[in-house]
Parts: sequence; structure tokens; C-alpha cells
Amino acid sequence: MSPLVPLDDPADQRLADYVQLREVNLRRLLEEEHGLFIAEGDKVIRRAADAGYEPRSFLLAPRWLDSLADVLEKWPDAPVYVVSEELAEQVTGFHVHRGALASYRRRPAVSLESLLKHDVRRVAIFDDIVDHTNVGAGFRAAAAMGVELVLVTPTCADPLYRRSIKVSMGTVFQVPWTRLASWPGDLETLQDRGFVAAALALTDDSITLDDLVARRDERLALIFGTEGHGLKPHVLGKADLTVRIPMAGGVDSLNVASSAAVAFYATRPVV
Repeated sequence: MSPLVPLDDPADQRLADYVQLREVNLRRLLEEEHGLFIAEGDKVIRRAADAGYEPRSFLLAPRWLDSLADVLEKWPDAPVYVVSEELAEQVTGFHVHRGALASYRRRPAVSLESLLKHDVRRVAIFDDIVDHTNVGAGFRAAAAMGVELVLVTPTCADPLYRRSIKVSMGTVFQVPWTRLASWPGDLETLQDRGFVAAALALTDDSITLDDLVARRDERLALIFGTEGHGLKPHVLGKADLTVRIPMAGGVDSLNVASSAAVAFYATRPVV
């Protein structure tokens, strides 16, 4: 069992990983410097553990010690800071989901070329999506609909930010992903390997999602743009085609995460 360390001082330096989790800009600097991410909630903690991520520490209310005992036993050197739920809220700056948090070590980035060595047929690309909720929801849809690889562009929000992880329900740990180093230049790497690059966008020459499905492309990379202005012209210029989801009721578009879920389901590989 990991060592249990009861704490009652919100200023205790051992809690530094968990301070002010709401402050996105401050957290980005801290998490990049120390190579960590925060998992919130028992299910997410368990999924991170199942995926083999190494914990730095756990921050738990007493009621979680028994139910997470098997996770704690896997990592006997990671301290377990036992605190009241009130203290957890003081430290983090918000009401902690069920009083369970863990700090995990990030892994080194994996190259696109390494990921494409596997037999991948469906890829999702999230370009410049800055809302962490949408990133997390996009990953959850990708996991549910059989997308085998997710790529995020250099300006996309961090999939391992606490909010993204929570909304994804920990599926960011089960879907292989990486951040592209060159965008949209890396799109050529996919196209050279037989992927059709389909950008979700409302353009004059876009085809419907039904038309895309009817093509039966063996390898498909679906590209989704930022919430406000969508994909930039230089990205659309690199895509093989643009695709729109037909709408009714005078609605012109869906939230990007909803669009992704619809597109993932419609284009899922037939088993």
C-alpha cells in the first residue's frame, strides 16, 4: 500500500501539484515544467492507472481509500495525501469531484510516423480547438466510435488538461494520440500513406457526409476546426475534400464535438 500522509494545511508544499487547478495559464506552465497532469475522479484515476501512467501522488478524501486500494497497491512509492473535502477545495480552488485527485507523470511524445506503423484506418485531427471541454468530448466520441488515432495541432488545447481528461471520462488514456509538429504540413504524411483528408467545413464545393460515406474510403482522416471560425483557408487547401453535415430547422452547424461524434459514427469502419 502507498504511504498514507494525513494533511490539514492547504499551504503544505507537498500539495503543490494540486494548487489552483482552475488557473489554466498558471497550470500550463507548472504542468509543462514538471511534466505532470491531474486526474480527477475515481473512474479517471483508475483509467490512468490501467493505461500504465505513473503517479506522482494521490490526493484523496478518506472515503476513497478502500475503493481505490487496488490502484494504490500498484504504486507503493507514490504518497497518498489524505485530506478533508473542504481542504481539497481550498487547495484546488474548486469543489473537487467526489474528493479524489491524482497527479500523474506525462509520457514522452510519440511521433506520427511511429503511430502510423500500426494498421490505422480512421484518424481524427483537432485543429486549433481551444476549449478543453470540446477536446475532451471529442476524445470520448473518438473512443466510442472506433477512431484509432487522434492528432492535435500545435495550437489545440491540451488533451491532458484536467478539464479535458474529466470530460473525456479518461478516454484520452485509451485512444493513441500525439501533437503534430508541423501543421498542415504533416497532413502530407497521412496522404502519402493512403489517407483521404476530409475537412468538415461549410464551403461551396463541400460534399455531404452521406456522400463521403458512400465513397467507402479505406483510410480516412477527418479534420475539425476551431469553435468560432472553423478551419483556416490554408488548411482547407491541403485537404482532399470538404464535407458538411446536412442540417434541418434552419441550423447551419453543430458544436464541434457534436459534429465529430456524428462524423465518427457515420464513417466508422465496417467490421
